[in-house]
Amino acid sequence: KCSHCRLFVFLSMWALDLEWISNIRVNTQAVLKRAQHIQGQKICRNQWQAAWLLKGVTCIDLTTLAGDDTPSNVHRLCLKAIQPVRYDLLKKMDMHNKGVTTAAVCVYPSRVADAVMLLKNSNLPVASVATGFPAGQTPLETRLQEVRRAVADGATEIDIVINRTLALTGQWKAMFDEIRQFREACGDAHMKTILAVGELGTFTNVYKASMVAMMAGSDFIKTSTGKEAVNATYPVAIVMARAIRNYFLRTGHKVGFKPAGGIRTAQECLVWLALIKEELGNDWLSPHLFRLGASSLLADIERQIYHYVTGQYAAYNELPIA
Repeated sequence: KCSHCRLFVFLSMWALDLEWISNIRVNTQAVLKRAQHIQGQKICRNQWQAAWLLKGVTCIDLTTLAGDDTPSNVHRLCLKAIQPVRYDLLKKMDMHNKGVTTAAVCVYPSRVADAVMLLKNSNLPVASVATGFPAGQTPLETRLQEVRRAVADGATEIDIVINRTLALTGQWKAMFDEIRQFREACGDAHMKTILAVGELGTFTNVYKASMVAMMAGSDFIKTSTGKEAVNATYPVAIVMARAIRNYFLRTGHKVGFKPAGGIRTAQECLVWLALIKEELGNDWLSPHLFRLGASSLLADIERQIYHYVTGQYAAYNELPIA
């Protein structure tokens, strides 16, 4: 659909339901108990584990958001995204011709053009953070211009951040209006809305912010910028997943979920996949509706796949780095 048609759909179908928002309550103890159960489940082994880890690879937004980002390390990141697991390992698993790549590459707006140029012969999308990432405290017009610039440079996914002040003070209408403007500025680009859950205070605030973001037209809701003291946690994920499920049951519209920040090990990846499968179902186990925001996770997944294929653990210097 063209951007004008897509915008018309959002304006026609999505609206802020303040009554729904005001009635939201979250049972904290139930959430914590459910999270404990998820973490305590047995992890699959052998070929099943390897298969799930490859599934995890295809859901990674391979990310670099450092102050010293340069065209050269973005180049390296893009090459790793195209070939995230060593070819010889994939060949021994008969997966070398299955198109295993990461889901996207995620960079700062100033590096979008570099990534787009490097990925022009692949099908990998380029995602850009925007709207004053990570704090979201710059003037609204500046945040909107940042979105427009990233889209103009070729980003097809935009990870926006909400104004946490609006969420913490219960100004849901103002938050909704801002996100709607970001949605319009994104045009055809998919919009992921970062809630910065570690700064929202309560599970109830997280649920309400999730709902407002979805009502405003977000394609994904995302836990964190990765820059907060508390980032993606399993209890918060359960709250956000329940919000996504309830929103789908009421509207028939599926919104994606992206945990980000602090996800570093293959075992954590398996827990996240199990959580999504149990809370949202198999439809969400694809890059279309589930992403993992990570920079170092891929290295540990590739190391575990190396162990599955060879029976030995590789030193990190034996594997191509991102």
